[in-house]
Amino acid sequence: MGKAAALCGGGTRGLVSLLSAVPCLACHELPAMSGEPGGRGGGGPAGGPPAAPPGSDTYKGWLFKWTNYLKGYQRRWFVLSNGLLSYYRTQAEMAHTCRGTINLSTAHIDTEDSCNIVLSNGGRTYHLKANSEVERQRWVTALELAKAKAIRMRNNQSDDSGDEEPASQSDKSELHGPLKTLSSKLEDLSTCNELIAKHGAALQRSLSELENLRLPADSGEKIKAVNERATLFRITSNAMINACRDFLDLAESHSRKWQRLLQHEREQRIRLEETIEQLAKQHNSLERACRGAPGLASGTASISSTAKGSVQSAKGEASDEDEETEYFDAMEDAPAFITVTADPKHHRRSGSNLSGASEGHPEDWNLEDSVFESSNQSSYNESTGKDLLPRKRRRSRIPDKPNYSLNLWSIMKNCIGKELSKIPMPVNFNEPLSMLQRLTEDLEYHELLDKAVKCESSTEQMCFVAAFSVSSYSTTVHRTAKPFNPLLGETYELDRLEELGFRSLCEQVSHHPPAAAHHVYSRRGWTLWQDITISSKFRGKYLSIMPLGAIHLEFHSSGNHYVWRKVTSTVHNIIVGKLWIDQSGEIEIVNHKSKDKCQLKFTPYSYFSRDVPRKVTGVVSDADGKAHYVMSGTWDEKMECSKIVHSSHGSTSTEGKQKTVYQTLSPKVLWRKYPLPENAENMYFFSELALTLNEPEERVAPTDSRLRPDQRLMESGRWDEANVEKQRLEEKQRAVRRRREAEAVEALEEGKDYEGYIPLWFERKVDAVTGELICVYKGGYWEAKDKQDWSVCPDIF
Repeated sequence: MGKAAALCGGGTRGLVSLLSAVPCLACHELPAMSGEPGGRGGGGPAGGPPAAPPGSDTYKGWLFKWTNYLKGYQRRWFVLSNGLLSYYRTQAEMAHTCRGTINLSTAHIDTEDSCNIVLSNGGRTYHLKANSEVERQRWVTALELAKAKAIRMRNNQSDDSGDEEPASQSDKSELHGPLKTLSSKLEDLSTCNELIAKHGAALQRSLSELENLRLPADSGEKIKAVNERATLFRITSNAMINACRDFLDLAESHSRKWQRLLQHEREQRIRLEETIEQLAKQHNSLERACRGAPGLASGTASISSTAKGSVQSAKGEASDEDEETEYFDAMEDAPAFITVTADPKHHRRSGSNLSGASEGHPEDWNLEDSVFESSNQSSYNESTGKDLLPRKRRRSRIPDKPNYSLNLWSIMKNCIGKELSKIPMPVNFNEPLSMLQRLTEDLEYHELLDKAVKCESSTEQMCFVAAFSVSSYSTTVHRTAKPFNPLLGETYELDRLEELGFRSLCEQVSHHPPAAAHHVYSRRGWTLWQDITISSKFRGKYLSIMPLGAIHLEFHSSGNHYVWRKVTSTVHNIIVGKLWIDQSGEIEIVNHKSKDKCQLKFTPYSYFSRDVPRKVTGVVSDADGKAHYVMSGTWDEKMECSKIVHSSHGSTSTEGKQKTVYQTLSPKVLWRKYPLPENAENMYFFSELALTLNEPEERVAPTDSRLRPDQRLMESGRWDEANVEKQRLEEKQRAVRRRREAEAVEALEEGKDYEGYIPLWFERKVDAVTGELICVYKGGYWEAKDKQDWSVCPDIF
C-alpha cells in the first residue's frame, strides 16, 4: 500500500510548491546547482555528484522513484527546497508541472539498504533509490538537515508573527537579525554534530567487527589507527559545537547592551529633530509678532502692553499653525526644505519689509485677481472660452471589457530581459488604444497651458507648466493594460481646434526602437512638440518603462521655451498579485529663455514610508537660484502651489544636507484630477477624454489609429478575431521591412545611397536647444486633410 500511495503524490502541495518556485525562476534567483554542464545533476545514470552540498537551502538531483509493479523504478528529477521535497519527470517540468511534494517537517526518513531511501508522511510514502551508496548518504544528510530546519521554522512561526509594536520590531531588527542567523547556523551545526556522532558510532561498530575477524597483524593495526582517528574526529566536532555555543551566548549577552545604546541614540536624534522643528515655528511666530507690534516703527525703547499682547497672541496662533506646517523630503540633488505657512494678514500689512520675498508683494497673491485660482476647475464637458464653438457631442461609453482569462506567466517566462516591444503579446493584455493615442492623452488638462499664457511672471507660468507635466500621469494609476504598439507610418490626429482651441498630430516614425513624434498647436498661444522613444524591460517581478526624449513647450507671445523629460513608470506584480503602477524619478523643467527652473521629485512608493503615496514635491526658482514657489501634491490627484515669502537656512539633515526653511503663503490648487466616468472599471478605467479617442471619425488619414482593424475588433469585444488580425498586420509589417532591407542590400552592392524609411509628416533635425536629433513637424497634414488628398499615405492596414 505504501508504494501504491506514491502514485497520488501530485495533490495540492505540488501546486503550492510550483507557485512558490515560479517567482524565483522569474528573477533567476535559483542558484545554478547543477552537478555538470547542461544542468544535469547527479544521482542518475549520467553520474556526477548531487546538485548542491548538504546544508544548502536548495538541493537537486536525479533519483529513481518506485511507481508501480509494472514500471518499477523510474528516473525522476528531485528538488529539495524550503523543507519540501518535490519531484518532476524532467528538469524542464520545473517551470510548469510538479508531480508531487512531501513536507519533511512531519516526514519519517528511513533507509532500507545501501542505496534505498524511504520517506513517509501520513498516507504518502516515497520509495527512492540512489545510484550509489555515497550518493544515497548525501541525500539522507540533506533530507535530515532540511527536516530539522523545517521543524524549527514550524515551531518558531508563531514567534515571528509580529506580536510586538512595529516600532520595536524595526529597532530590534538590526541586532536580532544577525543573532537569529547565528542561532540558525548553530542549530545546523548541532544537527551536523548529531549526524557525525550517529555515523561515527556506526563506523566504530563496523571497525570493531573488523577487528574481531581473523586478519593479518598489519591490517589490525591499521584498523585500530582508523578507529582512533574516528574517535578524535568526534571529539573535535564536539569541541567545535561547544565553542560556537559559547560565542552565541556571548553575542546574546552583549546584544542587550547594544540594544539599549542604539535605542538611546535614536531617541536623542528624534528629540533633536523635534526641538529644531519647534525652534523654526517659534522663530516664525516671533517674526510675525515683531512685524505686527505697533511701537516698533517709532523706534522707542519702551514696549507697550499692546506689544506684549501681540507676542502672546502670536504664541497662541502657533498651536493652530502646527496643523498647516508641511515637511518635505530632500531631493537627491537639491537641499532639503521645510515649509511653514505664514499668516497672510501680517504680511499684507508690511509687505515691503519682507526678507526674501518673491517677485512683487504678497498682496499679489490674491484669490480673486491672480491667475492662480483655487476654485474647482471646470469639468471636461463644460465649455472654456467665449471665442470657441460649443463642443460636439461625443460618446461617453464603449463596450464593456470581456472577461477573458489567460496565464501571463506562460507567455512571459521566456521573455525575461527582452524589450516589451519585441514580445509577441496577444490583445488580452492590451487596451483598445494605441501608443499614439496614449501620448495624446497628455493634453487632457490643456487648460493649464491656456492659463499659463495669461501669466505675466515667468515663475508663475513655470508653476502651471509643472502642474501640466504632472497631470499627464493621472490617467496611469489604474491603467495596467498596455497600449497597442503602432505600426510604422501609423498616425493619429485629435482635431479640437474649434472646440478647445488646439489640434494634435502623432506619427510612428520608427519601429525598432519604437519612436513617436507629436506636435500640438493651440490658437490660445502655445505650441508643444515631443519625440518619444519607449525603452522597456521585463525584469521578472516588475516591468520598467523608460520614456526617452524631451518635451518642448513654447508660448507664442513671451517666447518662453520650456523643456523637460518624463520619469520612469514601473508595473509591479507582473507574475503574482494585483498589478499596480508607480512613477518615480525627477523632472527638471527649464525655461531656456529666462533660465528659470523647477525641480520635481516623484517619490517611489515604500511600504515602510510615512509619506503620502504617489507624492510629488518641488521648488520653482529663477535664474539666480532664488526660490519663489513650492510645489506639492500627488501625481494621481492634485498639485498645489505655495508662494515663498521668506527663506532661511535651517539645520542639517541626517543625510548631511542642509535644510532650508521656506515661509509660504497658503497653497492654491493649480490642478485637480477629473473624476472617472461611471462604470469606468469595466471600460479599462478610461477617462472621459480617453473614451472619445478611438471614436470613429470621418476625413481622417487612412493611416489613423481609429482605422486599425485589430484595435477596432478588440474594442468591440471580439478578441479572438482581433488576435488573428493583429498577427496579420504584424506579418505584413515584417514583409515590408524585409523588402526594405533587401533594397538596402541591393543599393549597397550597386554603390548607391539608400535613405531608408522617411516619415510622412515629420522630418529629422538637430534640436537647437538640446542638441539631439529629433523629429519635428514639417507641415502638410492639415492641408492634405482639407483637400482630402491622402495619396502619399502607405497602405499599412
